[in-house]
Amino acid sequence: MDWKLRPARDLGLAPGDRLRSLARERGLFGVAANAAWRWLLRLYFRVFHRLEVTGRENLPAAPFVLIANHGSHLDALVLAASLRGEAGRAAHALAAGEVFFGSGAGAAFAAYAINAMPIWRGKTQRGDIRMLRERLVEDRLVYILFPEGTRSRSGEMGEFQPGLAALVAGTGVAVVPCWIEGAHAAWPPQRRWPRPGKLRLRIGAPLSMEGDRAAFTAACRAAVAALAAAR
Repeated sequence: MDWKLRPARDLGLAPGDRLRSLARERGLFGVAANAAWRWLLRLYFRVFHRLEVTGRENLPAAPFVLIANHGSHLDALVLAASLRGEAGRAAHALAAGEVFFGSGAGAAFAAYAINAMPIWRGKTQRGDIRMLRERLVEDRLVYILFPEGTRSRSGEMGEFQPGLAALVAGTGVAVVPCWIEGAHAAWPPQRRWPRPGKLRLRIGAPLSMEGDRAAFTAACRAAVAALAAAR
């Protein structure tokens, strides 16, 4: 095996900038904090939400992108808690920077515990997409992404945005559709805190990008919708 040594992507960044950077890499503290957080999440979902997961056999080896309907802050946590082994350690939620990285404490929690990467609405540049694509493939990561772009206020799934296709085009990385049931009822955007309630996660077969980006975006949305109907 040929080993290639390279400096850390975030070498030289100031601590605050590092937390908010797409180049951020995890040190020993980050790995330990994320492992502890995922253990607490699994316990929480088992006790308070009786989380039921079907379709884990559909998950490929990393890298891949997990997508799902989005009606609650619980959604990313459900997907992260459901991953196991190397996939769980490699998972990064792509989160709204203005929501999760606005303060120093929030940025530290999002970076070290949730292992989130910030996406700044209206400020994402081509270089940011290029960095995400490079890291996804080269570092064999798992991205958690919600193509609707924001939480549904009604619980109904909205239209998918084109960013997903731009992210995976030409990479050969699989996109895994998921359906989350019960999260909107347990923690809708209008509530400050979640309430107990049954959650179900269905994981579908991986999709590979074929055809143009608009067709692939539509195919991804159809795959998520099909999982909703498979009750």
